[in-house]
Amino acid sequence: MGYPKGRGGHGKPKVYIAGPMVFYPDAEDVFSEMKATLGRHGLDGCAPLDNQIGLERIAPGRELAAAIYRADEELMRTVDAAIFNIDPFRRGTEMDAGTAFEVGFCRALGLPMVAWTTDCRTYPEKVSGFMKETFGLDLQDGPRHVSGGTSGALRDADGILVHSEGMYQNLMIDMAIEAAGGKVVAASDWKVAFSTASSLLGEIIAMTASRPHLT
Repeated sequence: MGYPKGRGGHGKPKVYIAGPMVFYPDAEDVFSEMKATLGRHGLDGCAPLDNQIGLERIAPGRELAAAIYRADEELMRTVDAAIFNIDPFRRGTEMDAGTAFEVGFCRALGLPMVAWTTDCRTYPEKVSGFMKETFGLDLQDGPRHVSGGTSGALRDADGILVHSEGMYQNLMIDMAIEAAGGKVVAASDWKVAFSTASSLLGEIIAMTASRPHLT
């Protein structure tokens, strides 16, 4: 019988909590609440900030950036699973770029993953709303191309394909989560979305642990 490789507190599977919450003014309080939620689902949450103690003494710049990168990568290598906030960032349409990197990194590590968002619109709907509200421009609907970008038919005012129909973010994000056995949970209340995703992740880890492993 298999079992998670990086046990957290009290024998619970260790879960990396990823997202732009690290930039919030109340980041520590938010992560504390998220850890409590994960704990109720039998999981032990850890946040990027947990591995950055002492780095506050380094002045912002290249040295600090390198230290944060190393700390985050090191932490991701110790966990059993990951949960991602893929909300649009800085009032735009795209998720936080650092979190997108972490999705790819954790997928490459073969970790169970889930994601959550409070923006229940599909990616094309996000882009459409942003272009209309910010620039007063509508998307153009045309024939779907049979070569090049083929994941949609809508294009913005610059002729750029508005891709990933049916996804919450770029299809590489949604599909990576699904390939890892998870899904993206969408709910307007972040606590509902996060709790639901946490419950799902617990189920996925339990199923993974119960599978026989070939040696």
